[in-house]
Amino acid sequence: MDITFMVALVIALALFFDFTNGFHDTANAMATPIATGAIKPKTAVTLAAILNLVGAFLSTEVAKTVSGGIIREGSEGVQITPEIIFAGLMGAILWNMITWLKGLPSSSSHALFGGLIGAAIAGIGFNSINLETLLQKVILPAIFAPLIAGAVAYVCTRLAYALTSRHDPETGSKLTQKRGGFRTGQIFTSSLVALAHGTNDAQKTMGIITLVLIAAGTQTPGSGPQFWVIAACALAIAIGTYAGGWRIIRTMGSGLTEVKPAQGFAAETSTASAILASSHLGFALSTTQVASGSVIGSGMGRRGTTVRWSMVGKIALGWLFTLPAAGIVGALTALLVKTGVVGVLIAAVAGTAAVLFMFFYSRKSVVGHHNAVEVEEAGQAVRFAKKKAMARARTEAKAKAKAEAKARAKANPQAPSTAETPGATQSPPTETPADAEAEAITTKDAQR
Repeated sequence: MDITFMVALVIALALFFDFTNGFHDTANAMATPIATGAIKPKTAVTLAAILNLVGAFLSTEVAKTVSGGIIREGSEGVQITPEIIFAGLMGAILWNMITWLKGLPSSSSHALFGGLIGAAIAGIGFNSINLETLLQKVILPAIFAPLIAGAVAYVCTRLAYALTSRHDPETGSKLTQKRGGFRTGQIFTSSLVALAHGTNDAQKTMGIITLVLIAAGTQTPGSGPQFWVIAACALAIAIGTYAGGWRIIRTMGSGLTEVKPAQGFAAETSTASAILASSHLGFALSTTQVASGSVIGSGMGRRGTTVRWSMVGKIALGWLFTLPAAGIVGALTALLVKTGVVGVLIAAVAGTAAVLFMFFYSRKSVVGHHNAVEVEEAGQAVRFAKKKAMARARTEAKAKAKAEAKARAKANPQAPSTAETPGATQSPPTETPADAEAEAITTKDAQR
């Protein structure tokens, strides 16, 4: 097969994987603020898409790890081919689609690495894998990052509730505390997670495209991604993020634990910190595992909250099988493409058919922004009301209440009035129930 056509096919497939990565990982940043009502669903995915796009331009360390670390490029080992990369991407995409259909927040990163490793072993041999880099920058972070993020989220959640708790000075009993300020804070922490996700996950596809360009001889080994590669990958993951991935948002937002604003704030803070630190060090971290660990840790940190351990077990099994499952598909595809042009075409047609089947099957039970997460009644989206708007709402509410009071008085003219009763002592006007109702409405609008 012509090398130019094969390179173009692999680049197109890599960008489609980047798209699936985007909608697969939208939940990492936006599931908890949607669940607590901090941001409306469509606004959340739009904001995440923009920040993923921006974040993709901030660093290329992870891209260098993928393109020049895990799979040997040829100068000191085996020359990988575009066909092998094609096979690895096929394994990653199919696993992403399967876990998305099931609503499981599995790791797109590990699906990619598993597919590549399986394809490289089947197509070339074990000596094509750099085991030291794989252990240091993929396996160990996969084990420790969720645990660390979960522990940090647990501590942050306990601190948040301890610092904001209120007690009655007379009885010493705890008072109800809505902690609505954390809902506003979630807007900024979830935005930071989305930005951090762009700095880590978009780079993995940049590394894949760079690797195929090196394999085709159009780029020197050890060099980083070109600007057009960065821009294309940033755009692909942004479009995928905007698509939503609502099935996984439902799992992350309410499937693991009931999320309150203080929990969400703590979880997002720990997630963003872990991802940004890993991106700086060049670790190809699973942002999904970090986000899931943070949500679980925050659920354990709030008293009275139940962590749904059955769902945690399903997610853990998904993590465990991601590398080998994607690796098996990648290996089978690599064996198929080794037969030549016919094998590549069969693999491409079969993969496309499988993706389309899963997509149309998902339409039997549609999950979208309207039913992904049932937001608590008090969790209205944050509104930054202006003083003039608040004053106008107060005036309108009071005028309406007074008009209703006059209408009731006119309908019942026999009712005694203080002003009409002889000898009655004039007292200062008191707040009517209508005025109290108007004031309550105004106060509620201001709190939102």
